[in-house]
Amino acid sequence: MIQVEDLVKKYGNRTVVDGLSFSAEKGRIYGFLGPNGAGKSTTMNVMTGYIAANGGKVTVNGHDILKEPEAAKKCIGYLPEVPPLYTDMTVKEYLLFAAELKKVPGKERAAQIDDIMQKTETADVKDRLIRNLSKGYKQRVGLAQALVGDPENLILDEPMTGLDPKQIMEMRDLIKDLAEDHTIILSSHILSEVSAVCDHIMILSNGRLAAEGSPQELQERIQPKAVIEVVVSGTKEQAEKVLSGIDGIGSCTVEDAQEKDSIKITAETAGGADMRRTLSLALSGAGMPILSMNRVEKSLEDIFLEITQDETADASGAAERDEEQETAEKEETDDAGDL
Repeated sequence: MIQVEDLVKKYGNRTVVDGLSFSAEKGRIYGFLGPNGAGKSTTMNVMTGYIAANGGKVTVNGHDILKEPEAAKKCIGYLPEVPPLYTDMTVKEYLLFAAELKKVPGKERAAQIDDIMQKTETADVKDRLIRNLSKGYKQRVGLAQALVGDPENLILDEPMTGLDPKQIMEMRDLIKDLAEDHTIILSSHILSEVSAVCDHIMILSNGRLAAEGSPQELQERIQPKAVIEVVVSGTKEQAEKVLSGIDGIGSCTVEDAQEKDSIKITAETAGGADMRRTLSLALSGAGMPILSMNRVEKSLEDIFLEITQDETADASGAAERDEEQETAEKEETDDAGDL
């Protein structure tokens, strides 16, 4: 379990993470979303002990990341956005090296590495140099090193960046399998993948937690009323007469559809009630054949944009801030030395 309490991180006069609090429990996949500069990667770097916070507290399985860094880091597997690979090593050499750094007992290393390579499907390339691997395999090797030492918590920063659709599906399935035994926190700009993989989503905006919940809970928060679109054969007058006799229908519009002699009905239902069956029976009973019907729901992209719409900084300003932040992070980690 990971618990973050009132986390604050500043770079100069700029507050990147501002009083952020949340907890992550075992067996669940948490998705971090937010615009560039919202504080996602910075939060992950603080959670892993890579950089220090200016305020607040992070505990990993009960260990304070600042007061008990070694005990806390043993419970974390971290995959940065750019995997920390030694490309002149073979896959197996690299994983054995990672096992030595993480102080895995010598007699356990070979068996643990073999098991990890089977899980991540990297066993077939174990003797190849990492520099000769495809992007997808490099991501798998990066994930494999995060699994070394059998940590209970996995923090994955953009694990699907640069992957093709097939590789994304494979990575998605792998993350879901790992969730059975781990707490997983991941960030991604591929919103459809976050929706497909994560069962709890946290949306960051200006360094704060703007919204959180399951994809369904967020959808209900943004769109409390169900919207149904129906295309039928008939006239507007017929449709309006049918709709006026149905309880539970709120505001609705009736307009000409693209198909000849057809109309399009857009109806709202209070409380998210699914009125498709009722509408279908009423319209067909009035001699209005249904050509198409669907329930309109806001996508995760729509939810994301609506929650973060207050971030109005222009692209050049955002790029400048990101460059300043990157420089500050590099200086800070250089001062800290090798981890």
